Amino acid sequence: MARVAPAAVEAARPSFGQLYGLHETSDALDLKSSVALVLDQDTDEVLLSKNSQAVLPIASITKLMTALVVSEAGLPHDEWLTVTDEDIDTEKGSRSRLKVGTQLTRGEMLHLALMSSENRAAHALGRHYPGGLPAFVAAMNRKAVELKMRDTHFNDPTGLSSQNQSSARDLATLVKAAYQVPLIRELSTSPEHAVAVGDRQLQYRTTNNLVLNPHWEIGLQKTGYIAEAGRCLVMQARLAGRKLIMVFLDSAGKYSRLGDAERVRRWLTEASGGSAISPVSTHLPRY
Repeated sequence: MARVAPAAVEAARPSFGQLYGLHETSDALDLKSSVALVLDQDTDEVLLSKNSQAVLPIASITKLMTALVVSEAGLPHDEWLTVTDEDIDTEKGSRSRLKVGTQLTRGEMLHLALMSSENRAAHALGRHYPGGLPAFVAAMNRKAVELKMRDTHFNDPTGLSSQNQSSARDLATLVKAAYQVPLIRELSTSPEHAVAVGDRQLQYRTTNNLVLNPHWEIGLQKTGYIAEAGRCLVMQARLAGRKLIMVFLDSAGKYSRLGDAERVRRWLTEASGGSAISPVSTHLPRY
């Protein structure tokens, strides 16, 4: 009997951070993210910085800006939006449970985009903006300029495009701005939500299990992943008696961005019981 050759296994594509050598940077907390930033929300004091100047793809962290633009547009949240062929992901071929023809309100689309990172929901939000998708992306980039996010550029409302890029410092600015919108705080930290699609109920859950962890008091969060970006996470959280902004980009493992957040939590919790926290800063030379 003829032997069947084993199927070839395609090697995982390196992230931009890996290509730039950012993973060669070591740090005192042994973080698995090649880029990290932790700062005090009220004072802007930087507690931890690792390659925070690097400009990388940000994947679905993009959806925070999508939500900010939608919120500031003042469009009715009870207006029904329809998923069409235009909302199908042709960039990465990602799947969605929102079939073409699905109708949900703008508020429900926003909820799914923030909590479960639903790409078709985010794309539909952009497409139903006055002037359509090009006007929406232009509004995203105008908002970035307004917020002085100088390292940031948006190409689509989902984050599937690797041309959506930013730095950790800029993303901390975005988290601060999004945190000012109560609805974004509420929807991004929602643990689960069900939507009615025809005669069916679709149950969605958060992409960030730290929301369910009693050790965490999270005020806003967003996860993201595409191969070019690695695993990403941004959060606003209260730790050691302080309101903190946390950014983790280009983490290599599926759960390592959450592990990095836990490393930071333990470090801050232990440090708060003793002497003053000593800031941690590590950077590779600029590439």
